[in-house]
Amino acid sequence: MCLAVPGKIIKINKDIATVDFGGVETKVGLHLVDSPKVGDWVISHAGMAIHKMTECEARKVFRAFEGKV
Repeated sequence: MCLAVPGKIIKINKDIATVDFGGVETKVGLHLVDSPKVGDWVISHAGMAIHKMTECEARKVFRAFEGKV
């Protein structure tokens, strides 16, 4: 089973983003998402961003992880 955690794009260099996953910064590929920008929230799998989401959606995921849904 795979657990996807939202992360926030903090830097973009061509097709690679630095994404902040709760204080852990990781490089992820951006080839699979449309028009990524610094400040966007993404879910990644195997080193690739696979879905762009709103901050509201990301916060819902965090609340679910905390059992507050």
